[in-house]
Amino acid sequence: MTVIRSRDNPRVKRWARLATDSKFRRSEGRVFIEGPHLVEEALQAGLKLHALILSESGLKRKAIRQLIGQVEPMVLADHVFGIVADADTPPGIAAEFELSSVTTQESGTALFLEGIQDPGNVGAILRSAAAFGAAEVVLDRACADPWSPKVLRAGMGGHFRLGLRQVADLSKALAEFAGTTLCTVSSGGIPLSELKVQGRIGWIFGAEGTGVSEALARRAAMKVTIAMAPGSESLNVAAAAAICLYETFSRDES
Repeated sequence: MTVIRSRDNPRVKRWARLATDSKFRRSEGRVFIEGPHLVEEALQAGLKLHALILSESGLKRKAIRQLIGQVEPMVLADHVFGIVADADTPPGIAAEFELSSVTTQESGTALFLEGIQDPGNVGAILRSAAAFGAAEVVLDRACADPWSPKVLRAGMGGHFRLGLRQVADLSKALAEFAGTTLCTVSSGGIPLSELKVQGRIGWIFGAEGTGVSEALARRAAMKVTIAMAPGSESLNVAAAAAICLYETFSRDES
């Protein structure tokens, strides 16, 4: 089995760019995914595999050998794998997948994310959205790229159970949404515990610190307030999203 040992190898340069360059990911329609859990989730979700990449040390791990099955992997020397891997401790396995095989759903709860730049927050929201049965997440271009390595790690596989779109015009996406749109406000909104909505719901969540812009807030059919202890000013956007999603999910399940 040939082992790639040069960092100047064209494939190595390509994978490193896929891991770091969101514009390149969009233009190529490809994503670079690291780690056995995420690679397995992507395979199970039916994403088209274009390359399976192992480090020399990863090739020796039983769990990784079991995962690769009949696929012939590309093997990189450990120091070269470290160039393409984003994680501080390279996981020993990565893969290049085609994003065009991710389908957008048109029913169920949707989320609209505006200007959420922290990859950990975006990933946590995607993880909660998948856990609480949401169908689709639409992000504007000011959000962290949902397919960046940091967002993928924070999402813990939630990406592969959602329809994901990153759009240039979130207002247009909201205008086309066939359902009731909601956004949270710190005070004066309908208490979340009293919310009664029939049909499809679209939650709007905004940037860390500033929240949803006035322009998008005006598009919301309802404004909702999450009850908090006296003296508390606000919630982290990922926490607020999880609470709202759980509240509506638990009612649908009851």
